[in-house]
Amino acid sequence: MNHEIYMQRCLDLAQKALGKTYPNPMVGCVIVHNDVIIGEGFHEKAGEAHAEINAINSVKNAELLNESTIYVSLEPCAHFGKTPPCATTIVEIGFKKVVIGTLDSHDKVNGKGKQIIEDAGIEVVSGVLEEECQELNKRFFTFHQKQRPFIILKWAESADGFLDKDFKPSQIGNPLTKQFVHQLRSQEHAILVGTQTALTDNPSLTTREVVGRNPVRILIDFELKVPLAFNMYNKEAQTIIFNSDKESIEENITFIKIARENFLENLMQKLFEQHIQSVIIEGGRFTLQQFIDKNLWDETIIIKNEKLHLLNGTNAPNFKAQKFETKRFRDNTIQFYKNS
Repeated sequence: MNHEIYMQRCLDLAQKALGKTYPNPMVGCVIVHNDVIIGEGFHEKAGEAHAEINAINSVKNAELLNESTIYVSLEPCAHFGKTPPCATTIVEIGFKKVVIGTLDSHDKVNGKGKQIIEDAGIEVVSGVLEEECQELNKRFFTFHQKQRPFIILKWAESADGFLDKDFKPSQIGNPLTKQFVHQLRSQEHAILVGTQTALTDNPSLTTREVVGRNPVRILIDFELKVPLAFNMYNKEAQTIIFNSDKESIEENITFIKIARENFLENLMQKLFEQHIQSVIIEGGRFTLQQFIDKNLWDETIIIKNEKLHLLNGTNAPNFKAQKFETKRFRDNTIQFYKNS
């Protein structure tokens, strides 16, 4: 039996829920009987059934389950949350074999699900397409292992390395890259800008160009300079305002006090406390450079308009890293970087 083929199907299924499962991980599951897939499912949304249960429920002939192998991209959970533990359900059904992509680093699982299944006398194979399974849930693993969100830096620059023309907002990307950015927003948990970007651009930070969820908006505004009439304060998305003065919750807006000293360390702690698993840093040069200088990033995405020369304006951040991938969108390129 080719475990990799079925595990890849688990990954393909799990990917369908990208951006929809926070704070849970993405998980796919396939049930195989005599080399034939008889059931499959994925975790579609937090609070709803896990991948294993959806796969089990999709099997038409339940009598085949205890003669089957169940594949799951992430170790079955071992604790009661909004749903019962999947490891216990697998044991109760009595699957012949369980194949796991990667173990779950969450302290409530972390080998316990696998142990429950093995203790019941069921054969367990783990580590199948392990790197791919960990990459799928890079946000979830980073959050639990490093106790901070997965950080994505993102900006658009001209061919001559400027973020704007004469320090005024300028359109750099084209309609295709704009759509890409909105797709990215729908996939990540949150998006962050600083005071100056909010005042200059008055951004909505929503997903208007695609169908998808709006990210949690995060504004760093120590002195609360951004007017309440600005788009950041509308009701289109949950919003967190980090500031020096105010701590309150007002409808969809949460004000959180934060110290300026050791700001990035404090910010990471506060975002962890708010259960934010990933954040796009879409601020201006000052905000982006702070993260770069501290080497506090996991991925960077740079949109470059190769035909646009702005001649004068805000310089793009000073950033040096090895490119991982480049994609072309007509006259724009998108460069992808990973922090090794």
